[in-house]
Amino acid sequence: MRKIDFLHSPQFWQQGFGPTHPLRQERLQRTYELLDELGAFDPENVQVITPPPPGEEELALFHTKEYINAVRSLSMGETHIPSARYGFGPGDNPIFPGMFESSGLKVGSTLWGAKLLANRECEVAFSYSGGLHHAGPDFASGFCIFNDAAVAIHWLINQGLRIAYVDIDVHHGDGVQNAFYSTDEVLTISLHQSGRTLFPGTGFIDEIGVDEGEGYSVNVPLPPYTDDDIYLWAFHQIVPPLVERFEPDILVTQLGVDTHYLDPLARLALTTRGHKLLFEELSCLASRWLALGGGGYDIDVVPRSWTLAFGIMSGQSFPEELPPDYQAKYGGKWLEDHRAPQIDENVKWLTRRSVEEVVSHVRELHGLA
Repeated sequence: MRKIDFLHSPQFWQQGFGPTHPLRQERLQRTYELLDELGAFDPENVQVITPPPPGEEELALFHTKEYINAVRSLSMGETHIPSARYGFGPGDNPIFPGMFESSGLKVGSTLWGAKLLANRECEVAFSYSGGLHHAGPDFASGFCIFNDAAVAIHWLINQGLRIAYVDIDVHHGDGVQNAFYSTDEVLTISLHQSGRTLFPGTGFIDEIGVDEGEGYSVNVPLPPYTDDDIYLWAFHQIVPPLVERFEPDILVTQLGVDTHYLDPLARLALTTRGHKLLFEELSCLASRWLALGGGGYDIDVVPRSWTLAFGIMSGQSFPEELPPDYQAKYGGKWLEDHRAPQIDENVKWLTRRSVEEVVSHVRELHGLA
């Protein structure tokens, strides 16, 4: 049984963008409560750890000091800061009290997981509050204020470690890709709904890196209505052979579950069955695994899918029916989906043809053909 550390603090959901924003902090609360009620933290190989906040010098591994200071000032309610310059304002990234502390702690969570893995104190670390992959060095983007993955990966490569980063969020992992676009020390792979139809409008096949990083950025843009079977086929064709060839010391994954067919912000068509199979595949790719949360905007899907992920990480199976107290509080009945999307057979055929063309191009471009 692998030793797994679950990075957790109730502070993760005490501040946030608010109840009307798509990124509801309640996702994290529900995930923790569901795992707790299932007894997921009871086995001897599982440890729940409260992470410390990062130091400013650790945030500065990726973010500029000017931006760090701006986030702190905006968080305190200072009004003289030109917030729009840093990506804040109405819409995706509204300012809220405690923003610096809340967002910083999520970075601290992922960074602490990286340190535990680097020191071989565990084999898997799950920073379920992390995976905020859109933020840039000096701007917020796509609900992401600090980029915890980029900070942690910078720390890991400073320790002399090779990192493979695999992002299965429905949105392209642009912030992490850009952070390591010119280095061969990090392999970044992102499978996502095509930027032609979804934010952030990037992640095309020809984005392969520059200079020493040429060939180390891999993108698999997928059309709407890609379902479990088509997605898993594409994943098998690209991810395992590239990760195995790269031979990373640590695998970092962003486990956004907004690929689900019920997600309100995107149009892929996966189910919890597909998510579970993906988590199983990722689990086999490296002996040390830093797993991050990420997107997912159907409030009922996120805790169920991340619970399935935690089961795979920790070697546990959970009952099919949700715990009674959880059902009474949040509704729902089953841990896994009992329904699947109904997609026209012609649409399925066209989608598969499109994905086959994408995969063929990606394999050829990255020497897998």
